[in-house]
Amino acid sequence: MIHSTAVISESAIIGENVKIGPFCVVDDNVRIGDGCILESHVVIRGPTTVGQNNRFFQFCSIGEDCQDKKFAGEATELIIGDNNVFREGSTVHRGTIQDEGITRVGSHNLFMINAHVAHDCILGDNIILANNVSLAGHVTLGDHVIFGGGAAIHQFGKVGDHAFVGAGAIVLRDVPPYVMVNGQKNVPAGINSEGLKRRGFSSDSVMAIKRAYRTIYRSNNTVDEAIDKLSEAQSTHPEITRLVDFLKAAKRGIIR
Repeated sequence: MIHSTAVISESAIIGENVKIGPFCVVDDNVRIGDGCILESHVVIRGPTTVGQNNRFFQFCSIGEDCQDKKFAGEATELIIGDNNVFREGSTVHRGTIQDEGITRVGSHNLFMINAHVAHDCILGDNIILANNVSLAGHVTLGDHVIFGGGAAIHQFGKVGDHAFVGAGAIVLRDVPPYVMVNGQKNVPAGINSEGLKRRGFSSDSVMAIKRAYRTIYRSNNTVDEAIDKLSEAQSTHPEITRLVDFLKAAKRGIIR
């Protein structure tokens, strides 16, 4: 299962049923879980821990030193969950000591061609980053987030669960849960209602989220005023709690 041209460090730990194709490099302090596939020309540097059943297509660079100029070779880390797909040219960098020293990627995510995840990013589960998406350092993405092709987000940005960022968007402020971002104008464009329905949200829940969106964006409320009004709806619609918690924690401000 390991091609004769692959270069595997003696300190690397390789799980069962792992396929490592031609000209791959697995460096020191790398742990690869069961069932992973490295197609060809994949480079994984350590310290990096890769879970089970991940697939890396050709020319992926995983766990490399980050591009932060303050980085001085510290033993920072990358942790990847299970069942992720990294398409051609995807890059994921380790963390920095200026943060927690760890870049984290959850499970069941899809990183399309040339997607970039910078140092200290924290990614949830079931995320899709389309071709050429770029995440700056210290970015946090919730679960079920989708970025269209060529979109990018500023460092320390946060995107909440079930949000959708349109192709070509340049996101400079936090994106609340459920919200869609227009990729042409970089402005909120309603909620991701189709995505919510596909994931089992009831019609009543979707309507409650739409009303919450109007409270935030269409009622001339400040963020603090919107939080107060949305807090009243949490008892009958628990999904609004996710919105309220996000707004309270959005220190950089939300996209307007």
